[in-house]
Amino acid sequence: FVSEGGRVIDSGSARSQTFSEGQGYALFFALVANDRAGFETILRWTEDNLCQGDITAHLPAWLWGKRGDNDWGAIDSNSASDADLWIAYALGEAGRLWKDRRYQALSSLLGARVLREETAELPGLGLSLLPAPKGFTPAPDRWRLNPSYMPLQLMRWFAQYGREPGWKPLLASALKITIGSAPKGFVPDWVIYDAKQGFLPDVGGEEKGQGAYNAIRVYLWAGTLHPDVPERKTLLAALLPMAHYVRDQGYPPESIDTASGQAARSGPSGFSAALLPFLEAQKEEAALQTQLMRLQARPVRVDAYYEQALNLFAWGWRDGFYRFAADGRLLPRWYRE
Repeated sequence: FVSEGGRVIDSGSARSQTFSEGQGYALFFALVANDRAGFETILRWTEDNLCQGDITAHLPAWLWGKRGDNDWGAIDSNSASDADLWIAYALGEAGRLWKDRRYQALSSLLGARVLREETAELPGLGLSLLPAPKGFTPAPDRWRLNPSYMPLQLMRWFAQYGREPGWKPLLASALKITIGSAPKGFVPDWVIYDAKQGFLPDVGGEEKGQGAYNAIRVYLWAGTLHPDVPERKTLLAALLPMAHYVRDQGYPPESIDTASGQAARSGPSGFSAALLPFLEAQKEEAALQTQLMRLQARPVRVDAYYEQALNLFAWGWRDGFYRFAADGRLLPRWYRE
């Protein structure tokens, strides 16, 4: 999916789109693979095309591709905070692992911009991560949030190594949002947080309050947490109903009603891959073996960009190419202190 110039292309999209999330994932995978040249190429394309040529001054545009005028460029200049966190994290850890102060400086500057532009003080939650700088406050004292945007290993890393004090309350609110949005153990793609009513289903959104292609990442992030992470036990207990669903049905749902636990159809093979670390963490051995057989019978489609990203995260972790430390540091197999 990565062009020679460093652009991650969703080949299944009509406009050959690139998402900032894909650039962040690619930076992470290049670091896991100890591919410094590839990392630099991906970073250069990201800065030149998504950050108006300067990643120290502009958050990355979340969507780039062929526009309506048949020209190529940013389709939507709004940023996506999950991509920004993955890019800042990959830069910071690249700086540490490859001993490059430039990467560490870029990470610090990008992280500081995330705190300034993509957070808000939410009553009852504290400082919280918004999905983007604009467009996610549908009404006064009401916010639209995405639990999959705040992996606890990344939030803990920023809380530990970020220079600004805002990262620590952001870590605390990330756990509250993830658990609070899933009262029945099924995480939604999007959730509304109301200052007076708390968490509400986002029934007005495209996903109608369902947990689907965004939410599947929450289980993946939870499964790859280090066993010594303080929040891990609480999080796994809160999400246990999804492990039981997969155990009982033999497959993950493509989308699920987060209130009733009812699902219409089976999810794609990429969802099975995403759940491998989660099922292992939940000690659901039978369900884990069933998903491994499902992946043998129905491998992830080679041209499915998003599913393959989930696949790389899951199998990279499962095969020991990387781990996350308890404080969120990346532990790639190639690196030795």
